[in-house]
Amino acid sequence: QGARAMAAGGRGWFRALALGVSFLKCLLIPAYYSTDFEVHRNWLAITHSLPLSQWYYEETSEWTLDYPPFFAWFEYALSHIAKYFDPQMLVVENLNYASPATIVFQRLSVIFTDTLFIYAVHECCRCINGKRAAKDILEKPTFILAVLLLWNFGLLIVDHIHFQYNGFLFGLMLLSVARLCQKRYLEGGLLFAVLLHFKHIYMYVAPAYGIYLLRSYCFTANNADGSLKWRSFSFLHVTLLGLIVCLVSALSLGPFLVLGQLPQVISRLFPFKRGLCHAYWAPNFWALYNAMDKALTILGLKCNFLDGKKIPKASMTGGLVQEFQHTVLPSVTPLATLICTFIAILPSVFCLWFKPQGPRGFLQCLVLCALSSFMFGWHVHEKAILLAILPLSLLSIQRAKDAGIYLILATTGHYSLFPLLFTPPELPIKILLMLLFTVYSFSSLKSLFRREKPLLNWLETIYLIQLVPLEIFCEIVFPLTTWKEHFPFVPLLLTSVYCALGITYTWLKLYVSVLTERIPVRQKAE
Repeated sequence: QGARAMAAGGRGWFRALALGVSFLKCLLIPAYYSTDFEVHRNWLAITHSLPLSQWYYEETSEWTLDYPPFFAWFEYALSHIAKYFDPQMLVVENLNYASPATIVFQRLSVIFTDTLFIYAVHECCRCINGKRAAKDILEKPTFILAVLLLWNFGLLIVDHIHFQYNGFLFGLMLLSVARLCQKRYLEGGLLFAVLLHFKHIYMYVAPAYGIYLLRSYCFTANNADGSLKWRSFSFLHVTLLGLIVCLVSALSLGPFLVLGQLPQVISRLFPFKRGLCHAYWAPNFWALYNAMDKALTILGLKCNFLDGKKIPKASMTGGLVQEFQHTVLPSVTPLATLICTFIAILPSVFCLWFKPQGPRGFLQCLVLCALSSFMFGWHVHEKAILLAILPLSLLSIQRAKDAGIYLILATTGHYSLFPLLFTPPELPIKILLMLLFTVYSFSSLKSLFRREKPLLNWLETIYLIQLVPLEIFCEIVFPLTTWKEHFPFVPLLLTSVYCALGITYTWLKLYVSVLTERIPVRQKAE
């Protein structure tokens, strides 16, 4: 029905949205770029100039290759186009090289590879049913979903200002989601296996894929009451999925296994010495934990419970990426974060197995896995919140309750990305883009569910409104005070902790919604 609806309405509006956002991306080419720009230039140089055996050993630059092999080959392929723009960018020793041709090439490479993301969004729109068909194209669920994904604020600033290739990678993920929704399970499994060997952060959502494929593809039937029919287990289906995973892994890791370099590759992919938190704390549970440790430390010093000489100066807030020890609360180890993440993910996985809801249940589990890993993972980057926001977009247009959760998570999560763009020229750009996307999200979803109760309650509304004075204080008031010299980390601390409260709330609210939801027996059987 969704496919027919798109065909009936014509594909002109989708092309217009895709071309419009591509044009905007081109306008952002001269904008500020972060150290990630040099990271990817260095990887272009490494893969182009050095033999395979040196890729994961090269360390001329501090930005060593730490993505899985498929992404390294991706950089290798791009390097053969890059040499026609400026061969000097492919010299390993040319650290921080950024000629105009290099900037144009790397920016265009992100825009061009976003084609996969555009196609994936189109396929996701085809999966949307037509129960809420509207006469006005602007109120169609497929149109709203296309805008929420194609014009996503977070992707725009992270990829096309800050600089990364998340659009291409999320394109692979959304395409795999679309294929699973279309019951093309092997294609979906293959795409996700390939994605894992492009960027291993997607391991966060691997439990959702694994359980859903086992429940929906390896077991082919349910009983009348919705429980699993154990006799329907298909050994052939399990074998096919296993072969896909093994073949993709062999293709990716095989060459390094032959070279005896697999331990070196693994050590690059999982650098646990980087510490619990990034330089800017991701707004998760550990940000609240760190803030509590800081507050208790200050209280302890004032009450003479702690010796100031024994406390490391600027501990946890020095802006460095390294291991730290907490002062009052117990220090956190990688194993502790792994256990916390596992426990946080477990209920969502159980729901996917025992309360099957088809693609909708899979998406709920995927979002909860992403959020749980974001909340409790080791050295989580603030950009990882997009791993929950984008798939939640697909749920937001189907039910009012999910729309409300999406609005809180998207607004809070996107605002938490503001510190990535700290240069004055980008301030009006990020504020304007954020306002446009947020206003559209609220107005379109409110219009879609106008016959139902308000999407947010008064407390949630007040919380989101308070982001405005927080931004005014961080960007305008604080730089004018003397605190800037003595406490430069305060704006980041406030942003991280305040956003952590909102993201924690949405994680808990989504979990309560999933765990308490009652599913009709007929739907279970289906």
